[in-house]
Amino acid sequence: MECEFPTVNSNMDEIKEIFETVKTIAVLGLSPDESKASHRVAKYLQEAGYKIVPVYPKEETILGEKVYRSLAEIPFEVDMVDIFRKPAAFDAVADACIARGDVKVFWGQVGLVNNAAAEKARAAGMKVVQNQCAMVDHRNLFS
Repeated sequence: MECEFPTVNSNMDEIKEIFETVKTIAVLGLSPDESKASHRVAKYLQEAGYKIVPVYPKEETILGEKVYRSLAEIPFEVDMVDIFRKPAAFDAVADACIARGDVKVFWGQVGLVNNAAAEKARAAGMKVVQNQCAMVDHRNLFS
């Protein structure tokens, strides 16, 4: 599925609205390694004023924020989930977002597409973005 063209995707008007309305972004796979894309994107979004919530299997804090092991562990509202995981994991991520009931945006970073999971998320009322970088899109829209 990784090479499949994203048929389930928001357009730039919807993406602009996403950035204007979300406040809290859970970043799945947020690495503590500053050279990794997940770290750079999360740092950019944090500096742009969003609350970043790291979801990662290790570490206690990343970018000064408490690290959670799963979406289910986060004890407060999450507006958007920014996914830095393989597309095969998207189905479980969509299920976790649906189970939370508060996630409004399901975002798969550049190169990451799983249309079945995206359809599931959209059917549950979430906006869906796939194969796009949140940092690049934000920068293009707001700088």
